[in-house]
Amino acid sequence: MMIKRQQHALQIALDGPAGAGKSTVAKIVAEKLKLFYVDTGAMYRAIAYKVLEINAPIDDETRVSQIAKETEVVLDHSDKRIVWCDGEEVTEEIRSPEVSRAVSVVASYPGVRERLVELQRLEANRGGVVMDGRDIGTYVLPEADFKFFLTATPEERARRRWLELAKIGKEVPLQEVTQDMVERDRLDTERQVSPLKPAEDAIILDTTGIGIDELVTKILTLVQGG
Repeated sequence: MMIKRQQHALQIALDGPAGAGKSTVAKIVAEKLKLFYVDTGAMYRAIAYKVLEINAPIDDETRVSQIAKETEVVLDHSDKRIVWCDGEEVTEEIRSPEVSRAVSVVASYPGVRERLVELQRLEANRGGVVMDGRDIGTYVLPEADFKFFLTATPEERARRRWLELAKIGKEVPLQEVTQDMVERDRLDTERQVSPLKPAEDAIILDTTGIGIDELVTKILTLVQGG
């Protein structure tokens, strides 16, 4: 069910594969434009974390979908970007390699997507928003005012994710991160429900070799009509 958004509330959708820079860029753009930021990937990761935490079989679609319906995921939209899952802070835990490997499987289940898309649309329609994910422009917010699809080479994206993991003290071989990313790309693009792909009217931006500041400036220029 689509929910009518507030009049004149700006909606910006940022889609793309893992490691393309969506979250970093979305946070800054939202801050610059004084909009609400919704990290949809963190919501799916929280569900994947919950499934793993209670040792539920990840290949049991019915069970996983039920867990999604029963799990409360709350995003703290302050500068701290805290993620809560059933009252537990899981901000760093949901970025583990184990969750990264599980999240595409969890996110492929229609029941999980239905539940989280409902929550995402509710968040978006409370005011102006910058939302990042994999199907925002194509499915979650098909009427968004601006749609961007960020991408980069698999090697570049894997390197970025590897550095993110190292920053929070998780030492994972770069080769393992690369393999996980390639597999996640395959699952995201081949799933039957809202697969990863650019919206027909999306602006595609290759972020390989481009700094965050330059990318943010480019997006802000397009949004502000400069």
